[in-house]
Amino acid sequence: MHIQIPHKTTQKAAVDRVKQGLIQARPHMQGQVKIDKEEWNNSMLTFAFTTQGKQVTGTMRITDEEFIVDAKLPLLWRIFEGKIEKMVAEQAQGMLGK
Repeated sequence: MHIQIPHKTTQKAAVDRVKQGLIQARPHMQGQVKIDKEEWNNSMLTFAFTTQGKQVTGTMRITDEEFIVDAKLPLLWRIFEGKIEKMVAEQAQGMLGK
């Protein structure tokens, strides 16, 4: 899955908002999502999480203009890729206060 989501803030502000959004989301994910990996390298997040017994892995790169998410979905979830992309885009927009 490949998603590009434009933003109208600085790269640093976008990174800070994503980090803060992830912190705020953790309590809501308890018992549903297990974070296996969350590693930041400047403006690139490498992640892995398990939900419903399936693991999702990928990266989120934040540039001066957009979020770029590349994720590997479990095979059976690929039929819902469009819905998942829409949900990720909505979450990203929410983190930016839109």
